Amino acid sequence: MNQLKSLYVRLTGIIVFIFFFHSLFAQQDRQAVIRGSVKDSKGDPVEFATVYIKETQQGTQSDIKGDFLLQVAPGSYTFCVQMMGYETHEQPITVQPGGRMTISVELAEKRYALQEVVIEAKSSVQRINESAYNAVALDATVQHNLTTNLSGMLNKVSGVRIRETGGVGSEMQVMMDGFSGKHVKVFIDGVPQEGVGASFGLNNIPVNYAERIEVYKGVVPVEFGTDAIGGVINIVTRKGFNRKWHLDASYSYGSFNTHKSYFNFGQTFDNGLTYEVNAFQNYSDNNYYVDTPVKEFLPDGGSSTDRSKIEHVKRFHDTFHNEAISGKVGLVDKPWADRLIFGVTYSQVYKELQTGVRQEIVFGGKYRKGHSVMPSLEYRKRNMFVDGLDVTLTANYNKNNTHNVDTSSYEFNWRGEKRLRTGTPGEQSYMHLRSDNNNWNGTVSARYRLKDIHSFTFNHIINSFRRSNRSLLTPGSGPDPIPKETQKNVSGLSYQLMPNDRWNASLFGKYYYQYVAGPIATSSSLDEIVRATKTISTTGYGAAGTYFIMDNLQAKISYEKVYRLPTNNEMFGDEDLETGDIAIKPENSHNINFNVSLDESFDKHAIYLEGGLIYRDIKDYIQRNITGLGGGRYGAAYVNHGKVLTKGYTLTARYNFSNLLSVGGNFTEINTRDNVATTITGSPSNTYKARMPNVPYLFANADITFYRHDLGAKGNVLTVSYDNFYVKSFPLYSEALGSSESKSVVPTQFSHNVSVSYSLKEGRYNISFECQNLTDEKLYDNFSLQKAGRAFYGKLRVSL
Repeated sequence: MNQLKSLYVRLTGIIVFIFFFHSLFAQQDRQAVIRGSVKDSKGDPVEFATVYIKETQQGTQSDIKGDFLLQVAPGSYTFCVQMMGYETHEQPITVQPGGRMTISVELAEKRYALQEVVIEAKSSVQRINESAYNAVALDATVQHNLTTNLSGMLNKVSGVRIRETGGVGSEMQVMMDGFSGKHVKVFIDGVPQEGVGASFGLNNIPVNYAERIEVYKGVVPVEFGTDAIGGVINIVTRKGFNRKWHLDASYSYGSFNTHKSYFNFGQTFDNGLTYEVNAFQNYSDNNYYVDTPVKEFLPDGGSSTDRSKIEHVKRFHDTFHNEAISGKVGLVDKPWADRLIFGVTYSQVYKELQTGVRQEIVFGGKYRKGHSVMPSLEYRKRNMFVDGLDVTLTANYNKNNTHNVDTSSYEFNWRGEKRLRTGTPGEQSYMHLRSDNNNWNGTVSARYRLKDIHSFTFNHIINSFRRSNRSLLTPGSGPDPIPKETQKNVSGLSYQLMPNDRWNASLFGKYYYQYVAGPIATSSSLDEIVRATKTISTTGYGAAGTYFIMDNLQAKISYEKVYRLPTNNEMFGDEDLETGDIAIKPENSHNINFNVSLDESFDKHAIYLEGGLIYRDIKDYIQRNITGLGGGRYGAAYVNHGKVLTKGYTLTARYNFSNLLSVGGNFTEINTRDNVATTITGSPSNTYKARMPNVPYLFANADITFYRHDLGAKGNVLTVSYDNFYVKSFPLYSEALGSSESKSVVPTQFSHNVSVSYSLKEGRYNISFECQNLTDEKLYDNFSLQKAGRAFYGKLRVSL
């Protein structure tokens, strides 16, 4: 194992040496200059059109006169111009060292436009849609006028369901094709987001932060170098480096005293120097009403709860706020670096805890807070040393601390009444615990393209984590003597064959390594603690292929034998409501996806149809169980369940008429079933072939959007949207145990949302209004944890 670590160190040293050697001694090719203008069919200038080089994605934007200027390295490229409402313009060009070129572009108006709700315009995501993987890209820019966050967009993807425990800032899990929570990994611009803190959860990041969201379901390309068993969500940010300067700012206010704001400003100079500032905040009292039994405090000091009596009460201890700001500075479009960016991000979060893992438990003084500082580095270079070799290096260090505070001497009921506790303080467990978390992430990715037919990709991710706890109840106390530590390495190598535009195929392999160290108790009284370690090392493999049966009819199939290494929370808990198990084993699964899609357009009409089949054969499935802690208290724990078999299908349909109408929806049915035939004693299992508990298995959504262009003035757009979500009821515990009358069930739900937005001057000034949960349904993503009822929001946005 020491030899393995030494190999990693040597490889890293070699890569760093190559990077700096190339930076210092690379030939300074003379940049070429491309200038020109962009106009429409009437000869009027097209403002703020995106002008870029397809192979490098470097570019700029036309000014108010439609003029642009772009500097590029010598070579042969595809020159592109793109603007909403117009057909994308592409043409081949060849530029010489120090050369100058003038290009005049006339954009044709689109006769139809595939809209935002499910599939982004194909010209922007052709690489993803035509790959062999079960992937879809969501255009986030068309949602920038709404108050939704990134998780709200993901809810509209087939096979994906976002599960939240409450309102703004609540705990959230992504369910994708039967997998949930830790099975699905999140990336921002290809960088893993493990350990970045609650501020950067998908339900806290504003939609304006992203340009698009890429969703890979099941089989994951090696480019992400991850151990995801359910899929990957990659947030592609609005870098803004294509423009000389840009500004995007918004503010929204709504029900439950909810405030959200976002600010982004950046500038790129002709010499390649660039900087950008991003900031966002969320605040909400979350004081919506829930329906629940209420504990009565009795005069003799006891209490009683009539569970048949349901009261309509307001949440009173659920305030949440988070703030985040990040700054980036660096150089772009240099001969030795396409991008060299340094960044620093600071975030903080405060959350009052109204309930535990069940709504019948109510808190009035318990809360959690923390902050995080994260410096980062990003380096990207196309055609390093030789044509076709692209290299990306990223690194970040995240230092965050979290305080779990539970010191109240009172107990509360749902009416907000309180009484003094007679025993030890603390509503769940008397504590003021500070956890100091240190996370390192580094990625190395290299891709070599050979004659546009063959492509080889290597990716390696290293993640190091260390948590040290300290109780602040006793002044002067030190940290726990045994910290909690992990180190994870995932390497991947793939080969892709692309003989023509009709089909392509990929083969890949992955190597997984994890080292874990932490405290375990050696006595039943938990008073003897020792440091335990374990090491995991294994390999996975897979293949993917796609074939265009006709020009617009595509079939995809992919297979992977994949492992998911246990997360820090699964091994160590969250130091509050969840307990971990350092001995928990990694999951492994045989994943198969098959998809067929039709993307057809004619005259002013466009149709998109997709159907997918899902198969997952999982062993050592990691399950989150609700556990009783005594005294009416509940927590959660992670266990290896055994074998689980998932089969299912997804359907997607969308129709667009010109740029006036978009209507469509998704339907998903996922059967995730217990596949353990016998117990450890050899007797037949009572839950064999039963659905896995607490997993939604049938859900759907639909939407319709109307557009009125040039309303009031040219370039103005009025948008009116309606969407809905349906989830069929599912049990909290196994459907094979207990009578139907006694089962705890998450009920069937059908919710509705409407929104109206008005954009002026090609989207530079925007105003929108929304109503979420229009019919005031009782909504639950998790058993008994009720979400907000009807809510109204308004938003103002400026984008320049």
